Amino acid sequence: MQYDATSLEDYINQVPIERQETLKKLRKVIKDNLPVGFEEGIQYKMIGYYVPHSVYPDGYHCDPKTPLPFMSFASQKNSINLYHMGIYAKKELLDWFVNEYPKHCKRKLDMGKSCIRFKNMDEIPFKLIGELTQKMSSKEWIDIYESALKKK
Repeated sequence: MQYDATSLEDYINQVPIERQETLKKLRKVIKDNLPVGFEEGIQYKMIGYYVPHSVYPDGYHCDPKTPLPFMSFASQKNSINLYHMGIYAKKELLDWFVNEYPKHCKRKLDMGKSCIRFKNMDEIPFKLIGELTQKMSSKEWIDIYESALKKK
């Protein structure tokens, strides 16, 4: 589902009431663990975390007016989804997350390339998400992003 939110609070207020506290908690965990150099805002109709133009003036190559995306989350029809580009771009980070996940959650990991789906709101591993958020600096993300662009 997509929401036409104008602010972070507006986004959370538009989702079903039974998910609002979970999204607030997820937002707090990410903000409390977000390394310097990232900012929070609405990006791609989700709550997003990105490298702002003040840190990386080139922006996202697909649309240079857009700050470089890094991480986001959204309330979808059947789940809350966390998108983390670092997991997609750095195999060591993916391996770490896949190995750590069973230590924090009994439910099987439901994951795509950069998308982690949480169908049960009571089983979101907030501590693990906090650790994941800390694992990559904005500088490391920019370096990985630029090296991937050079390969093209």
